[in-house]
Amino acid sequence: QVQLVESGGGLVQAGGSLRLSCIVSGRIFGGVDSVAWYRQAPGKPRELVADISSGGIINSVDSIKGRFTISRDTAKSMVYLQMNSLQPEDTAVYFCNVRSPITNYWGQGTQVTVSS
Repeated sequence: QVQLVESGGGLVQAGGSLRLSCIVSGRIFGGVDSVAWYRQAPGKPRELVADISSGGIINSVDSIKGRFTISRDTAKSMVYLQMNSLQPEDTAVYFCNVRSPITNYWGQGTQVTVSS
């Protein structure tokens, strides 16, 4: 059974930093196409923050460029999101995602709250 567990969320003041971690366990049949971080703010749909393809290509939304960095440690089955210069509009539940040719896997999410 594949499990994704996020950690590292919390309450931070505007301008602060947090580092989210996601550990992936279990066997993913068909391999991994990409790993990603999504977020969902109250009353809004879930949105992609950033992802890394199996070839190492990084894609991210404009609103976080220059502030957030996605990375992975394949040997440790870990995915990270370093978030700097956090703003109140970054407040959301952040979800780790692994995409395979067969399906998507999701973590339970970790809350990030940025106070002004």
